[in-house]
Amino acid sequence: MKGLLLKATWDPRPDYKVTDWEKRTGKAISGNRVWRRPQLEVGDWPDPQPGPKDVVLAVQACGVCGSDMHFYETDTDGYILYPGLTRFPTILGHEFSGKVVEVGGEVETLQIGDMVTAEEMIWCGRCIPCRNGYPNHCTNLEEIGFTIPGAFANYIAVDEKFCWKIDAVAERLGDEERAYELGALTEPTCVAYNGIFERGGGFRPGHYVAVYGAGPIGLASIGLARASGAGLVAAFEVSSQRRELARQIGADVVHDPREVTPSNVLMELSKGEGFNLHIEAAGAPRSTIPEMERALAINGKIVQIGRAAERVPMYLEAFQVRRSQVFGAQGHSGHETFPNVIRMVASGRLDLSPIITARYTLPETVNAIARSTERKDGKIIVRPN
Repeated sequence: MKGLLLKATWDPRPDYKVTDWEKRTGKAISGNRVWRRPQLEVGDWPDPQPGPKDVVLAVQACGVCGSDMHFYETDTDGYILYPGLTRFPTILGHEFSGKVVEVGGEVETLQIGDMVTAEEMIWCGRCIPCRNGYPNHCTNLEEIGFTIPGAFANYIAVDEKFCWKIDAVAERLGDEERAYELGALTEPTCVAYNGIFERGGGFRPGHYVAVYGAGPIGLASIGLARASGAGLVAAFEVSSQRRELARQIGADVVHDPREVTPSNVLMELSKGEGFNLHIEAAGAPRSTIPEMERALAINGKIVQIGRAAERVPMYLEAFQVRRSQVFGAQGHSGHETFPNVIRMVASGRLDLSPIITARYTLPETVNAIARSTERKDGKIIVRPN
């Protein structure tokens, strides 16, 4: 089959101490400290062979993520920008949906023809974090499109336990093609859902929500906040195209943060009370966190979802005086997140279809990722089959 292959050179930075685990597994815990000179090309890869509990999916849609962009872009020394767990070579792509075309001998919950999406985080279920109910922090974690072959490909094999049916979405829409595209949006939407509701504890209907960054995660956050009863949703985004998408998805107020002072805007909107929930989806905490601090409501919350491999100064007095909290959020698994997002889409309460702004075929995937570096689109979709 064909797939988008990423190859890179294992060349740890001089100040990076490679652990024995990294040497043994070939995985880098901090990818941007180890992998250099990435090469992306669509090429041949062996067809997936299903294990007893696996299903093989013919991939129908796969979204381009910011992490894919961070594999394409490099710093001045030629290292990838993505800071997380990685092992190459592999096929990229982790936001996907597909049709079941083959099932392993022990598969019980799926059958050929089922429409599904799937989790990206392949948690083991046996380590201490998994057993304690924290699958997003599995110590034996594999990640589709990061350490094992992903979905910018004709086919992918996935254990049935990570797959979730999206037939209800197709039934509501009456259009399988649209259902597959919305199915591919499930994973990034679940990342936002996990940050807002599981890690951040959610918000009360009527609360004011501010979203910093209107890329796919930020746009999903806006849609979720609107669908869940936020009294006011404000968004800050530098791209004019994404600002318009934020309005379409449900933001009441949208600004370019270069033209306003976000904290002043939020304090004026809230008549001096501050915003209850601040969502960092820009991956630019050096700029966003100080603005959030100045616009915290009493008992306000900050949820960090955007990835940024940097230290950020914080004025802790603000959090003490405002009785406020900061939550770190990673991943999307567990806690009913996937089925709940699918239900919201199938019910019509959450419609993220406007954020799909471009579509590419599999041979064009490198071009799709290159386009994402312009940081103007909502979600770019690749249709492999």
